[in-house]
Amino acid sequence: MGPRILGVMANLPDHERQLEEDAAQLQRLGYAQQLLRGMGGFSNFAVSFSIISILTGAVTLYGHGLRFGGPFVMGVGWPLVAVMTLAVAASLAQLASSFPTAGALYHWAAMLGGPRVGFFTAWLNTLGQFAITAGIDYGLAEFLADMLGWPRERASVLPLYAAILLSHAVLNHVGVRVVAWLNDFSAWYHVAGVAVLIGALALFAPKQDAAFLLTRFSSETPWYAYGFLIGLLQAQWTFTGYDASAHISEETRDPTRNAPWGIFLSVAVSAVAGYLLLGAVTLAIQDLPTTAAAANPFLYVLTQALGPSLGGALVWVAIGAMWFCGLSSVTSNSRMLFAFARDNGLPASKWLAQVSPRFRSPAVAVWVSVAGSGLVALWAEAYAAMVALSTLALYASYALPVWVGLRARRAGTWSHRGPWDLGRASPWVNGVALTWSAVVMVLFVLPPNQLAGYTFAGALVLLGLYWGFFQRHTFTGPQVTLLRPPASRATSAAPSSPSSG
Repeated sequence: MGPRILGVMANLPDHERQLEEDAAQLQRLGYAQQLLRGMGGFSNFAVSFSIISILTGAVTLYGHGLRFGGPFVMGVGWPLVAVMTLAVAASLAQLASSFPTAGALYHWAAMLGGPRVGFFTAWLNTLGQFAITAGIDYGLAEFLADMLGWPRERASVLPLYAAILLSHAVLNHVGVRVVAWLNDFSAWYHVAGVAVLIGALALFAPKQDAAFLLTRFSSETPWYAYGFLIGLLQAQWTFTGYDASAHISEETRDPTRNAPWGIFLSVAVSAVAGYLLLGAVTLAIQDLPTTAAAANPFLYVLTQALGPSLGGALVWVAIGAMWFCGLSSVTSNSRMLFAFARDNGLPASKWLAQVSPRFRSPAVAVWVSVAGSGLVALWAEAYAAMVALSTLALYASYALPVWVGLRARRAGTWSHRGPWDLGRASPWVNGVALTWSAVVMVLFVLPPNQLAGYTFAGALVLLGLYWGFFQRHTFTGPQVTLLRPPASRATSAAPSSPSSG
C-alpha cells in the first residue's frame, strides 16, 4: 500500500481505520469487501458458541449417549472428546489467523494444497453444514412436538421443521444486523440457560453421588466398550460448527485475531459449561433403565426431578437455545456457499454468489442452504444418521486443511503467520488433530450409523466423478496461492503482517 494511502488511513478514526485495514487485507487475498463488516470479537465468538450450543447437541443426543454408554459417556466421554477437539480447534485457529476469508477451510486447503484439495474440502464442508443445520432444526422440531403433546411421527415433525427453517432463512436474508445482535444475545442466553438449569437441579433435584458419573450402562449392546465409543457421538456432534468463526471473517473486524479466538474459545467454554450441565442432569437420574427407555430421556429427567411445571419450563429454555443454534448454523452455511460460488466451484455459481444490494447478505446462498438442509431431513428418517453424517463430513473438511497446512509448514511454502500461532507446538497439535479426525471417520460409520457411512462414501465417489469430468480443468480456487518456491512467493503471496495497512 502506498505512502499516500497510508497517510490517509492514519488520519481516520480507529474504527474506520480498522475497517480499511481489514478490507485491504482481504484485497491482498484476492477479494473485494462485499459483505457488511460489523461484527466484533464477541460477536464472532458468539456465532460459533451458538452453533456448538451445548443446550442443543448435548440435549438432543442425551438419550443416544445414555442408551449406548450410560453415565460414563457423560463423566468420561465428554472431557475426552473435548480435549481432542481443542487440538482440532487450535489447528484451525492458526490457519484462520493467517488467511481470514469467508471461504475459510476450503481457501486454506486450496492455498496450501492446490485446487483439488480445496474443491473436496469445500464440498465436504458444504455437505456437513447442510446436515448439521438439519440435525439442529429437526432435533428442535422433535422437542417442540414432545412439549406440544404431538406424536413424534415425521408427518407431525416435518411441518414444524419447515417452519423453523423458514424463520432462519428470512432473518438471515433481511436482517444481517439483527442476526449479529441475536448471535450476541444467544451467547448470553446460553450461559444464563445453563446456569439456571444447573442451579435448579442443584437446589431442587434429588442427587446421586458423584461416582454415579462413572457408571457403565448400555441398553443397546452387550459389548460395553463398543457402546461407549458409539455414545461419543453425543459429544462429538456437539463440538461441530465452530469453523463458523472463520466463515464470518469478512464480516468481523480485525479477523486475524478475533476469528481464531472465536474458534478456540467457543470450544473451550462449551467444554466446561457442557460438562457441568451434563453432570447436573445425569446426577439427577433416579432410575437409570427407566430413564434410558423413555422417548425423550432429557425431558424425562427434568420433569421427574423437578416436577412437570419447573422441568417443562427449563426444557423450553433449551428449546430457545436450539432455535438460536439453528439461526447461527444457517449464517455459517450460507457464507460457505457464497465463498465457494464466488470462486466458481458450484453449479449456478454466478447466481449463488449474488449479494443483496439492499440487505448486504448472500441472499440466494441463504435460501439454498435452507433448501439443502430440508433435503437432508427428508433423506434420513433416523435422527442419529443426520448428526453422524454432519460429523463425518465436517471433520473430513477440518482434517484436509490441517493436513496440507502441516505439509506446507514443513516444506517452507507457508511461511506467513498470523498473530494467533501455535509456534513449535504446531506439529504435534496438528498430529493429534489429524489422528482424532481419523478416529471420528471410523467410529461414526459403524452400526447403527451405516446409513451415514454409505452416504458419505457415495458422496465421495460422486465428488470424484464431478471433479474428474467437469471441474478438474476449470476450477482454480482462490486467486491467491502459496504453491510456489519460498524464494519467489515472498513478494506475491500473503502479507508478512496480517494487520498492516
